Parts: sequence; C-alpha cells; structure tokens
Amino acid sequence: MGSSLITLHGKDFQPYLSASQLAEAVENLAARINADYAGRQPLFVVVLTGGFMFASDLLKYITLPCEVVFIRVSSYEGTESSGMVKEVLGLREEVQGRDLIVVEDIVDTGTTMHHLVPKLQSQGPASVVIATLFFKPESLRHELTLNYVAKEIPNDFVVGYGLDYDGLGRNLPDVYVAV
Repeated sequence: MGSSLITLHGKDFQPYLSASQLAEAVENLAARINADYAGRQPLFVVVLTGGFMFASDLLKYITLPCEVVFIRVSSYEGTESSGMVKEVLGLREEVQGRDLIVVEDIVDTGTTMHHLVPKLQSQGPASVVIATLFFKPESLRHELTLNYVAKEIPNDFVVGYGLDYDGLGRNLPDVYVAV
C-alpha cells in the first residue's frame, strides 16, 4: 500500500486499508456465507457501481452453487448521501422462493438498503440478507439487519476498492480515507 497522499478532484486522501487487509476480511466473510448457506443455492444481488470489486473478490471465495445478478441504485452526490435513492437499473430475474444475498460496498446512512430490501421482499423470496464490505454504525439512520459485515469503520469518507469520490478512485486496490 502506498504511503503517500492521493488527490482526487482537489481533495486529499491518505492510506487506510491495504489490499491484503481487504482480502483477509472478504475471505473471512465468504467463509461465513459458505457455512450458513451449505446445501442451498443463493442468488447474489450485487449493487453497482461501488460493489463490483467487493463482489468479484467475495465470489471467488464462495464455494456454493450460486447465481449472480447486478442492479444499480444510487444515493450519493460527492461525499454526502443525497437521502434519495435513484434506481437506475432494476432486477429482472425471478426471485420468488429464492435466497437472496444483497452485496453492497458500504452501508452508512442505510438509505439504499432501507429502500431496496422491502422492494426485494415484496417479490416473495425465501430470504433476503445483506452482505456489506463496510459498515459505518455512527451514520446509520434506518433500522437494518446487516447479516454479513466484513469491517466496521468510523464515519469517515473512504475511496478505493470500488468506492469513489465523484467517479474517481474506484480502481484503487487499497482504501484511502479523506483528510
């Protein structure tokens, strides 16, 4: 992991978590999912765009027969949640009677999951659970059950490993925090 600051859109970020630390957290989370879903065939519902790197790495460690679909929702503008969820691309697969695992990059205010989970539940799945890379408990504004959390972090703005700052930083293998 680099030891220097990076600048995105004029904002500075310092190193926070290395790629190896992220890999360990993701592998541990996958082991829990594999154990909990033994004998079942879950459908992983990946929330784009931020969740793509986390989902890719998580699924490499999933040993269960499973399917993967992608949806796109957004509630961010810059470094702040807009408080409004804008669904861009919806789920088209049949989910009735299926075990759904929603894969999200970060849960902070909980607005996205608060909107998405009931929408999924209304389609009659057997279960809906949330797997998130990061959880910011200090920021949570909605009551949610987070079944799988790779890492709890403080209420700081982070970029890298799929997370962005106005479109930049998603490609970074490490995670950086705003200074």
